Amino acid sequence: MKVCIVAIGKSKQGSPEQELFDMYKKRSTWAVEVREKNNATQQEEAEFLQKSVPNGAKVVVLDEKGENLSSLELARKIEAWQSEGCSEICFLIGGADGHLPQTRQKADLLLSFGRLTMPHMLFRTVLMEQIYRVQTILNGHPYHRA
Repeated sequence: MKVCIVAIGKSKQGSPEQELFDMYKKRSTWAVEVREKNNATQQEEAEFLQKSVPNGAKVVVLDEKGENLSSLELARKIEAWQSEGCSEICFLIGGADGHLPQTRQKADLLLSFGRLTMPHMLFRTVLMEQIYRVQTILNGHPYHRA
């Protein structure tokens, strides 16, 4: 499985969040690519996010208005996509003002990690951990204990 994370805001190399992100990325056997853009107008951010989605990829838009799935439910969703022949998933993380409607409309899944607000760089780390967790669930690895 290929995973593309497209995010507004640039990560800071050497930050604790980046180091933790890198640790989970290194553990993953899935190919993970990150594309970033510095903050811009909301319209420019939307254009960057939408243009960065690889052809044929399933699109997961991270948004407070999305579904709040458990890790197991997310794993089952991704497993179903794999069964349908999906080989790439693209996660879109918007800027501070969120996503425009046209970005949400492109989503195969509108996903929320709850109603909490967290810093973007910390959120990326949480997302990478969940990507790793989903992989371990699908592989029957004991990392995730239900």
